[in-house]
Amino acid sequence: MTSSILVTGGTGTLGRHVVPLLQAAGREVRVLTRHGREPADGIEYVTGDLLKDEGTEAAVSGTDTVLHLAGGQKGDDEATRHLVRAARAAGVRHLVYISVIGADRVPLTWVRTKLDAERAIAESGIPWTTLRAAQFHDLTLTMVQKVAALPVLLSPGGLRLQPVEAREVAARLVELTLGEPAGRVPDMAGPKLYDLPGLVRPYLELRGRRPRPKLPVRLPGKAGRAYRAGDNLTLEGAEVGKRTWEEFLAERLG
Repeated sequence: MTSSILVTGGTGTLGRHVVPLLQAAGREVRVLTRHGREPADGIEYVTGDLLKDEGTEAAVSGTDTVLHLAGGQKGDDEATRHLVRAARAAGVRHLVYISVIGADRVPLTWVRTKLDAERAIAESGIPWTTLRAAQFHDLTLTMVQKVAALPVLLSPGGLRLQPVEAREVAARLVELTLGEPAGRVPDMAGPKLYDLPGLVRPYLELRGRRPRPKLPVRLPGKAGRAYRAGDNLTLEGAEVGKRTWEEFLAERLG
């Protein structure tokens, strides 16, 4: 009998796709959550908080594989260090992490915490796998909805995005989790590049709303230079998803 796979962030955007795929592969799944839940659909829920390092040891106890999906706008590095310490003590044999494309190039604080989390895992002594992915369609939609509410269509010069389908990233992560530790694997991105107006226009069309006048803007500072240079992209050597932004919108809004 195989031991459980611990999934952190198992109730989030990515986790909701990952957990049933792991179950379909015949694996027992344990989900770490900050809010207590009763077992359901064959899933064991354990309560804990990685950032506060509460319940971490109990969460990893008896698991041989950890899939670390939990993340936020701050503290990912510290939360990951807490997880690594507990996983090492518990004898975990494979630690899988989802990071972001450009973690080592984009000078934003929350992105750099992802890089520090990557380093904590790579230096842990635990066999590991890290996948960097582009922004999910779901998160892109949240951004687009905010931009679409403005009276003008912002057009940051040089900014390009390659949003990817969360379900496709989930399938890749499950494949990696069930496989052997592979270190840093090729990044995963969506099939098309978009500027911000290119993301907003199909959203407005599906909502039956009139086009907005375009307002060119310049992203300031080091982050602006990084985005204009395409440091948030992987244009060669990436795993490429199949589902486009337009297809995602048609399903979600149509």
